[in-house]
Amino acid sequence: MLRKFGSLLAQQVGQQARFTAASRTFSSTKALHKDPATQEAEAAPPKNILVEKDKNITLIGINRPQQRNAIDSLTASQLCDAFANFEADDTSPVAVLYGVGGSFCSGFDILEISTDEKEEISVDILMRPEGSVGPTRRQIKKPVVCGINGYCIANGLELALMCDLRVMEESAVLGFFNRRFGVPMLDAGTIRLPAMIGLSRALDLILTGRPVGSQEAHDIGLVNRIVPTGTALGNALELATCLAKFPQRALIHDRNSVYSSTFETSTFHQAVQNEVMFTSREIIEDMQNGIKWFNQTFKPDTTHSWLKRDRSMADWDDEEVAEAAAQKEKLKQEQEAALAEAEKQKQAEKAQKKSKKAEEKPAESVDSKDPKDKPNEK
Repeated sequence: MLRKFGSLLAQQVGQQARFTAASRTFSSTKALHKDPATQEAEAAPPKNILVEKDKNITLIGINRPQQRNAIDSLTASQLCDAFANFEADDTSPVAVLYGVGGSFCSGFDILEISTDEKEEISVDILMRPEGSVGPTRRQIKKPVVCGINGYCIANGLELALMCDLRVMEESAVLGFFNRRFGVPMLDAGTIRLPAMIGLSRALDLILTGRPVGSQEAHDIGLVNRIVPTGTALGNALELATCLAKFPQRALIHDRNSVYSSTFETSTFHQAVQNEVMFTSREIIEDMQNGIKWFNQTFKPDTTHSWLKRDRSMADWDDEEVAEAAAQKEKLKQEQEAALAEAEKQKQAEKAQKKSKKAEEKPAESVDSKDPKDKPNEK
C-alpha cells in the first residue's frame, strides 16, 4: 500500500515538474514575442513624481491622484531624486511643489505598511535619512513654493512646511489627521511649525489634529496666500517667477541667514556673525552692479517716479510693464486734469449766471413799480 502511494506521489510530482517547466518555456517564448517598448514599460516603475520646467521654474508634481497623492516608499524616493536634481540645476533658481488632481498630499500611504509581514519594512521606511515622504529632514538649498489644494494632511502637511512659501486654495484643508491613528510626526513638522506660528498654536494643531481652513491658516501665518479654488498651481508659479527675477546670490544669502538664525543659533550675537559670514565676494559684486544700475536708471529728480507706479514686485524690472504703468499713470493724470478743468468751467458758468442775475434784478425792480409812483411829467 505504501509502495503504491509512493509511486502515485512520484507521478504527481513528476507531472507538476513537467507542467512548471512547460509554463516557464511558454512564458519565455511569449516574452520573446513581446514588443521591446512594452517590456520596458512593464519593467519601468510608475512615474509617481512628475518633473517639468516652465522657463526656468522647476515644477514637481505628486502624481497619485487615486490615493489622494498619499506617498509610498517609491514615491518618496522619486521625490528625493527630483529635489536633488533641482538643487543641481544651475538654470533653475526656484521650484514649485504641487499635487496632481484634487489634493496636494494626504500623507504617507499607510496601506503600504498595514500588514503584519511588513512591520520591519515600515520601521525602515519611517527612519529613512531624508524623510518618510521626501527630503523633509533637510533644508533645500534653493527656494521652493508650495501650491496647496484639496487635502494637505499628516506627513503631507510636513512636506508643505518644508517649502519656503505656501499658496493655499480657499477650499483646501490642512491638519495632522495622523493623530487619530497613533502615527507620530517624523518629517520635521514638530521643528518647523513652532518656528512659523509659535509654540502655543503649534501645540494646538499638533495635539488635537483638528482640520484647519484657509482663512485660519493665513491668519496664524501657516500659509502666505489664499487663492480661489483651482488656481493654486498657477498662483504658486507666478510667485515663484517673482522670486526668480531677483538677483539670486543676495536672495539665497538672506534666506540662509533667516534659517540659520531660526534653527542653528542660540544668541543674537551669533546670528549676526552668521549673517556677515554668509556674505561672499560674488554677493558684493552683485550689490555694486545693482547700485550702479540704479544710479544710471534713476536720477535725483526722478527717483520718486518708480515709487508711484502701481506694479507688483514681479514686474519691477520689466520694461514693457514699466512702460504700460507709465502710460496708465499718464492717462490717469490726464483724466484728473480733464475733470478739474470741467469742474472749473462749471464753477465759472455758475458764477457768470449769478452775476447776470444780479445785473438784471435792479432793472426788473424799476419796471415793476406802480405807474402812480412815477413823478408827473409836465
